[in-house]
Amino acid sequence: MDWQTSRLQKRLNLPASSVEAVYAEIAEIDSVKNSWKVTEKLLPQTIDRLTRSVIVTSTGASNRIEGNILTDKEVETLYKNLHVKQFKTRDEQEIAGYLECLELIFQHYMDIPIRESTILKLHSDMLIYSEKDARHKGEYKFGSNRVEAKDQSGNIVGIIFDPTPPYLVKKELQELIDWYQWAITTSAKHPLILTANFIFEYLAIHPFQDGNGRTSRLLTNLMLLHHKYLFTQLVSHEKIIEVNKIDYYLALNKTQSTWKTEEENITPWLLFFLKTIKTQSSNTLKMLEGDNIDYLLSEKQLALWNWVNEHNTEFSRKDAIQALEFPTRTVEEIINKLLKLNRLDRLGEGRSTRYRIKR
Repeated sequence: MDWQTSRLQKRLNLPASSVEAVYAEIAEIDSVKNSWKVTEKLLPQTIDRLTRSVIVTSTGASNRIEGNILTDKEVETLYKNLHVKQFKTRDEQEIAGYLECLELIFQHYMDIPIRESTILKLHSDMLIYSEKDARHKGEYKFGSNRVEAKDQSGNIVGIIFDPTPPYLVKKELQELIDWYQWAITTSAKHPLILTANFIFEYLAIHPFQDGNGRTSRLLTNLMLLHHKYLFTQLVSHEKIIEVNKIDYYLALNKTQSTWKTEEENITPWLLFFLKTIKTQSSNTLKMLEGDNIDYLLSEKQLALWNWVNEHNTEFSRKDAIQALEFPTRTVEEIINKLLKLNRLDRLGEGRSTRYRIKR
């Protein structure tokens, strides 16, 4: 197929009125991507801690968009006890599968290609514990399924659009994957535009009976990481969508209204997608450049810093060792780190040295 003249590619010839806005968003995102390297700003232990936090936040948000009611605190508790493999409710079953899939993507994204088999497995693994979805997990839909907007209680509050009929799903999804591989290989457009285009078409096809929105957000994480937008692991894009859920549905609805017509207009969705990623990138930059040093500390460093703040009086090295039961060398290294970060004052010298929070 000549992908250059295909419907999927032609709709990326954006109207002149939107080109400037689209590339302005991309420029801001890429300025964050290119201005720093995560490994140079943060300790590996800190990246691990932040990534675990994002897995929890993203999982809770992505599932709540679809009507799940678990809070981030409940999701965190479930994450800590995933090894138990016993989930009491449907909500917990859905959360557990998403947690495992997102963790896998964050750890092994370089080894997970965008293929039909990947998408089928991702869907199956995401629903692996969901009893209600046992019949159709990892299988294309068998009946009509509309894209519905739901409130926090899971009640349908509107219809976004009617997707591809079941008998065309395999063909259209494979065409989408083939187009994407061609577009990436030939650098047909900026990677963020290609990713946004893929995700919209995926949602428009709506290949599975259920779980399409959640799978699309897992794929978004995977694609962003493929394209080296590593801040994906530090700030949740799913949370941003949850906060702006009405705009999310409106953007999909407006874009779908021209879907498969002669005048397809992907601009509403493209701008929403880019604004979401821009917010994600700017929040990461604020986190790294802001006054909150929590993000610059390892778990043990953070534990000592929190103890210092709770203690809120002068303390000695011995006080910290007794309170936290850390080895002497570890406490010394942490105190030196906090001194270098200009967060502690040193009082005195030698054995009588004491410390306090910098005023």
